[in-house]
Amino acid sequence: MGKYTDNPAAVAALVEQHQVHRDTYIDQEIYELEMKHLFSNTWVFVGHDSQTPTKGDYITTQIGNQPVIMVRHSDNEIYVLYNRCPHKGTKIAIDRAGNTGKFFRCPYHAWSFKTNGCLLAIPLKKGYADTAFKDSEANHGLEPVGDVKNYRGFVFARLAKQGISFEDYFGEAMSSFDNMVDRAPEGRLEVAGPPLRYMHQCNWKMLVDNQTDTCHPMVAHESSAGTAVKLFEEANWPEDKPKPMAMEIIAPFMSPYEFFEEMGIRTWPNGHGHTGVHHSIHSDYTQEPEYWDAMVAGHGEERTEEILSEIRHNTVYWPNIMIKGPVQQLRNFIPLGPNKTLVESYIYRLVGAPDYLLQRTAMYNRLINAPTSMVGHDDLEMYERAQEGLHAQSTEWINIQRLHTEEENYDEIAVENGTTERQMRNQMNAWVKFMTMTMSDKVEAAE
Repeated sequence: MGKYTDNPAAVAALVEQHQVHRDTYIDQEIYELEMKHLFSNTWVFVGHDSQTPTKGDYITTQIGNQPVIMVRHSDNEIYVLYNRCPHKGTKIAIDRAGNTGKFFRCPYHAWSFKTNGCLLAIPLKKGYADTAFKDSEANHGLEPVGDVKNYRGFVFARLAKQGISFEDYFGEAMSSFDNMVDRAPEGRLEVAGPPLRYMHQCNWKMLVDNQTDTCHPMVAHESSAGTAVKLFEEANWPEDKPKPMAMEIIAPFMSPYEFFEEMGIRTWPNGHGHTGVHHSIHSDYTQEPEYWDAMVAGHGEERTEEILSEIRHNTVYWPNIMIKGPVQQLRNFIPLGPNKTLVESYIYRLVGAPDYLLQRTAMYNRLINAPTSMVGHDDLEMYERAQEGLHAQSTEWINIQRLHTEEENYDEIAVENGTTERQMRNQMNAWVKFMTMTMSDKVEAAE
């Protein structure tokens, strides 16, 4: 046992109002506690129901370090099950996606299970006739996670059997999901192919922090976005000719500090928040008349104006996803160790919208988030440098003090200057809350 296990006070002491101890980013024991407590007590993104459109369709993924299967059952409902045979522990499915038909079959001993997890059949079942097998955990089949919620197509799960409800956990924060889905004339999204996957040699929280860090774009991306803007300006592009889609995407990364200060940041309880309260880097994208017409046909003119005038930048859903409503994108930060994170970048089709919107969404993903990205490598280098630098013996603390006030209440919704680090403080406040709630229960029970 290390110094943090079953010691909620020691864990809580890692986060102060204006700074965070480096162990939260580099310590193996802390990482293991995050997997055990944080990712068990929070609601975590699993997938989109359009990834499993037909009965028997499934995807495999993980919640924290727990392997799970998301599958569409015969009743047409989505189930999330632990990807582990109750017999010997063998993973039931290893493909990222597929269709299992009417049941899952373990490849080791051929135990089979319905797609809702219930045990279906066991070879040579007579061998259990005179045992207490009917009372065993194995007889229950593939274990479901604690709770599941399908919110407008996006599937979330909580591993813990008891805990905060979906509604209480997210509250008004789901307004960013609402806006993204409402941008579809038909009011629904469809996943557009598999995600781009990109390995990062850093702690998962560095990626989450970066999503609302508005003081780095004009610095870290000067070599990529800055060079692109410079070359475009030197090309003397005709003013009466539409700007190329790629330049509409890249150029705003070089916006000045004032632009990001004025955009604003909104924080919600439980670690959620978004940049782009008043405007964002997506505000000046070209909008074709045919899309407006399709939206008016689906929502009416007043509602269409309301939907499209909300142009948020990045919305963080704690602990580990970010969405961009205006470009229908979701990034999933999957922790694989204290210094290793797999990033999945999904894009979605606005059902009923013109194809050029999906083209822009796909282009944004390739230019910004792909392993071959022009811009993403700037961030990647910063993450890896930080992961290495945090091991230096000098300073043990990470500063998140920008625009900090002594009376911050993270249980309240707040809108502040767009360069504040309040959202990072909000996230780490939630980190302590969900890391220690079950640790505290265990300590109290032991006493």
